[in-house]
Amino acid sequence: MRTSLLIALAWVGGFLQSSSLAQGTAEDYRRAASLRERFERQVFRDRIRVHWLPDTGHGWYRVETDARAHEYIRFDAVNGRRAPAFDHAALAEALKSAGVTDVAASRLPLQGLELDVERGEAQFRCDGRLWRFAWATLTLSEIPEAETQTNGRSWDNAPKASRRTGTETSITFRNRTTESVELFWLDAEGERRSYGRLGPGERRDQHTFAGHAWLVVGSAGEPWAVFVAEEEPMQAEIVGEAVGGAATMASALEDSQLPGISPDGVWQAIVQEHNLVLKQVRSGERVALSSDGAAGDGYSAEHIHWSPDSASLLALRIETPATRQVHLIESSPREQLQPRLHAFDYPKPGDPIPRSKPRLFSVSGRCEIPLDDALFPNPWSIDSIHWVPDSTEVQFLYNQRGHQVVRVVSLNARTGQARTVVDESSATFIDYAGKQFLHWLDGTGELIWMSERDGWNHLYLYCTRSGTVKHQITRGEWVVRGVEHVDAERRQLIVRVGGIVPDQDPYYVHYARVNFDGSGLLLLTEGDGHHAAQLSPDHRYLVDTWSRVDLAPVTELRRIADGRLVCALERSSLGALCATGWQAPERFQAKGRDGTTDIYGVLFRPTQFDAARVYPVIEQIYAGPQDAHVPKSFRSFFNAQALAELGFVVVAIDGMGTSNRSKRFHDVCWKNLADAGFPDRVLWIKAAAARYPQLDLDRVGIYGGSAGGQNALGALLFHGDFYHVAAADCGCHDNRMDKIWWNELWMGWPVGPHYAEQSNVTHAHRLRGKLLLTVGELDRNVDPASTMQVVDALVKADKDFELLVIPGAGHGAGETPYASRRRMDFFVRHLLGVEPRH
Repeated sequence: MRTSLLIALAWVGGFLQSSSLAQGTAEDYRRAASLRERFERQVFRDRIRVHWLPDTGHGWYRVETDARAHEYIRFDAVNGRRAPAFDHAALAEALKSAGVTDVAASRLPLQGLELDVERGEAQFRCDGRLWRFAWATLTLSEIPEAETQTNGRSWDNAPKASRRTGTETSITFRNRTTESVELFWLDAEGERRSYGRLGPGERRDQHTFAGHAWLVVGSAGEPWAVFVAEEEPMQAEIVGEAVGGAATMASALEDSQLPGISPDGVWQAIVQEHNLVLKQVRSGERVALSSDGAAGDGYSAEHIHWSPDSASLLALRIETPATRQVHLIESSPREQLQPRLHAFDYPKPGDPIPRSKPRLFSVSGRCEIPLDDALFPNPWSIDSIHWVPDSTEVQFLYNQRGHQVVRVVSLNARTGQARTVVDESSATFIDYAGKQFLHWLDGTGELIWMSERDGWNHLYLYCTRSGTVKHQITRGEWVVRGVEHVDAERRQLIVRVGGIVPDQDPYYVHYARVNFDGSGLLLLTEGDGHHAAQLSPDHRYLVDTWSRVDLAPVTELRRIADGRLVCALERSSLGALCATGWQAPERFQAKGRDGTTDIYGVLFRPTQFDAARVYPVIEQIYAGPQDAHVPKSFRSFFNAQALAELGFVVVAIDGMGTSNRSKRFHDVCWKNLADAGFPDRVLWIKAAAARYPQLDLDRVGIYGGSAGGQNALGALLFHGDFYHVAAADCGCHDNRMDKIWWNELWMGWPVGPHYAEQSNVTHAHRLRGKLLLTVGELDRNVDPASTMQVVDALVKADKDFELLVIPGAGHGAGETPYASRRRMDFFVRHLLGVEPRH
């Protein structure tokens, strides 16, 4: 404990505590609860969605300039000019003169805006009407409704759930049919949430969020259309069956889009009694191609792949074993008094899995072509099935169970002979879930492949005919994070990269252009921060928005040909946010366990931070190897700030074993999830405390959920000399109890003794410190029995702990308002040594 602080100290609850200023008070709780609202509407000009105008080099966007104000900006990429899209004040006055109320130059309520640069016109909806505004003459005119329609997407090809929650926006629904329709919001689980009915001719302005999906259902209950909200307010015209009603969907089943239709339209491949059958489209004649299919080992209608010349097809016969089921009891269902039992399929590590077996058929010969499966004997998956244009070969991606062998295999369409095009192997794991890219270049008989074979994630150009590497496209002690665009004509790639700029955080994403032969590597972005780019449709320009946790977003227009800045578009200001007392998260780095590798993280301090005091440290942990997890981009509010506000310094760190660095860095997790990067995390926190004496290492807490819940408990079991208090939510505490794909990828297959050796259940008897376990009784992501098995082991070891089970809650129950507050109380009680007051 440090004794150099010139403040009065008192012994409270076993910890030294400042007596001049209390912590964990009711006022602290009130401030913590208000931070999100105080911070989140203080930064503007921070995000835009660009609308590129075809073949003009022009684009436009809408940007928020204040809490209730926005403007429309047009830019000329060729000449590097940026200006208002039109005269906002003149348009506002023209709309007022036309009878539109509640309109101002700073908040024009335009929906479905379209710009025509050549004609100098803007077309949009406002007040339920369609307008045209000529910005040169400042002339506003109303467009007859018959000239245009806005249709949604049919139920068949639309998203069945809301996939993201973006900025606040609105959709104006207008029912142009002669019957009543019902509006449903499709939540993240695909559940329908009714928002009432809309009568014939009626309209409604519906508040929503960008990315939210809305379903329109006809009077007979049939789905008509889905509208997905955009960042700008939009108009949703409901015109009945024209947007995908029952008649439209029925006719689709009669056209050439039937599943399994051959390219020449002569045959349809169908599955009948588990076997593959050819049906002649015109005559209906049927010919059996296979006879070996059976229940549990039959052909899949979803996996039929015709050759371009319609002479051959590849199908998958899938052996489907009995699947493990997990059973959950919903103790307090809303619709009934008695509990409800839920059962669902949930394979776990080591369980039997479906096995896909490729089968090749000659259509002209009406026969199967025998295959030797020596190159694909034990598939985890077989996908990316691809016929070469001349129909001589069919190729596919084989991922072997255990994820240490991945191959691209090619089959001769006439003989069935198999050969290897790409053969990737690893002594540890191949990260197929996060670092896989395969792109066929049929015109030149090549493919682009992603691999960590040289110790860093890079791209390779293969000759598909010889199965050899022609060039390593990218190389160096940095990583490719993803491929944005493949230009086969120019033989160039646009890629996302990390660690390529010296003296910058290696997790920051930049964009680069490179030739297929590895030459001409050109960095397209340069700001010291994390970049997210929007490419123009012709791939001549990119709009780059970059930021850091301590730097508000900057948006620039850049040229892809030479990477040069065309013009600055937007720059956000932190002035208003800082005036609220906001404390910027601080970036910090320290050496890891090997003494040479830099470990990166951030610190969150309370708004009332006093450099003359000491603060307990709490780590927010998630050590899942599928990614890196410390925030890199700007946000005005992070959840960790609310916890810090109670009188803590909260930290987040990416230790070894997480992704987006070298293969060696990542491999630390291999069969070693219990490590969780703790040797690096402990050193990082100690280094931070050495720089900042306000960090009290006699009071260190940790919390996390899911894999982070496993990590948080592991901190007390394996590093109880450093961590003193832990809150573990819905943890996968024993990797044999969790989902199959995630755990077999990092812990390996078959299941070996290392699974048990690293289990929190096995080591529960080693518990030191204070522990809070939380779990949702309906968690479908991580079997809640994993937490209860820890509870059983702790009880048997006579260990004290706290358990909070949330009825009706699923994964992430610890982030519900009640459980989150209980976690705050837990840390206040055991790290600050006071009883919570709220």
